[in-house]
Amino acid sequence: MLDPNELYQLTDDLPELGQPVLIQALSGFVDAGNATRLAREHLVSALESRTIATFDLDQLLDYRSRRPTMVFVEDHWEHYEQPKLELHLLRDDENTPFLLLSGPEPDFQWERFIAALTSLIRRLGVRVTIGLNAIPMAVPHTRPIGVTAHATRPELITGYESWLQRIQVPGSAGNLLEFRLGEQGWDAVGFAVHVPHYVAQTEYPGAAELLLTSVSRATGLLLPTESLRTAAEAVRVDIDRQVAQTDEATSLVRALEEQYDAFTRGRGGPNLLANESGPLPTADELGAELERFLAEQGRPGDNPTG
Repeated sequence: MLDPNELYQLTDDLPELGQPVLIQALSGFVDAGNATRLAREHLVSALESRTIATFDLDQLLDYRSRRPTMVFVEDHWEHYEQPKLELHLLRDDENTPFLLLSGPEPDFQWERFIAALTSLIRRLGVRVTIGLNAIPMAVPHTRPIGVTAHATRPELITGYESWLQRIQVPGSAGNLLEFRLGEQGWDAVGFAVHVPHYVAQTEYPGAAELLLTSVSRATGLLLPTESLRTAAEAVRVDIDRQVAQTDEATSLVRALEEQYDAFTRGRGGPNLLANESGPLPTADELGAELERFLAEQGRPGDNPTG
């Protein structure tokens, strides 16, 4: 195996970090409501930030699968949006340093990439790694946003209820990182917020707010969320307005509310996806009309710049 330390360059002028938290928020995996992207961009814009490590994406990214953007003006190429996979050093509202891994999920060399990250985690004295995700679920926007928490030790996520029992899903570099860290005895946590499937292709800042709140709860970091909360309130009002315009949309949301309420009262099955009396309606069956109704907001492109 090639030396994983050759995948990155670390700055020489690192300040004292103590035992920082590492938040990994890679793009390219499921990101319903763009919640992970919104959380990542919010942290970088709202807090003091600097890049301390860069990864060699030429070894990790399939450019033909996720083509970077270029700008052509009249008779020449003016700009190339170069993809970057970077480790940022930020400070929370109490000036506590923490780390943020930002950029596209690698297409190649997952194990080598994870070995490189593990080397950095050891080198920088990281005490816990937190992964962010957002998944579409058959839940209504009128109820509190849920979150699935998972960790390498149950003590790291005390107080969180399990929404799912046993499922098989496609892997991701971020989830594999958590798994490998657990094998080696390192602490790692993951949070996946539940985004209503009918708004999964739009920006849903309430889910991003919950991701950052979950990180604060797990780590003690004081992360800013006020602007995300304000944006979430505006989005909620807009969705309510659109839903109220048709009886079909209203009926579909009401069906999701009844399903959600039955589950939370303990009369549902082991999760929101199936129950003992038979499978619940699928997300497509419950939300096809409403999803078409909201489709005017469009699907964001999968930009590898992260």
